[in-house]
Amino acid sequence: VQLQASGGGLVQAGGSLRLSCAASGRTINTLAVAWFRQPPGKAREFVAAIRARGGGIRYSNSAEARFTISRDNAKNTAFLQMDNLKPEDTADYYCAASSTVILSALSTPSAYAYWGQGTQVTVSS
Repeated sequence: VQLQASGGGLVQAGGSLRLSCAASGRTINTLAVAWFRQPPGKAREFVAAIRARGGGIRYSNSAEARFTISRDNAKNTAFLQMDNLKPEDTADYYCAASSTVILSALSTPSAYAYWGQGTQVTVSS
């Protein structure tokens, strides 16, 4: 499985971006997909995840109510719609996927076998 993340950029506070994670080698509906981010100088942190076959969605506290994770099976792509962006959302964003991720492990990086490259998001104040 290969993942290709894209959609990052520079946006003003309050603006929106939509990140994409295109999968190849596996039907995305059979994968749990997550987004993590790594702010400058900080550790990688969980943002959002969606389980395989509509098995549930989870968000971090900071993403709840502002971000939406989804997938388009026809495009074999997962998305992270980010609205009302804040300067503290500035980070490299990574998509990750795995065949089976139990609900309690959705926010754990080690639960994911496949990772895309990062896409940079910068939010100016």
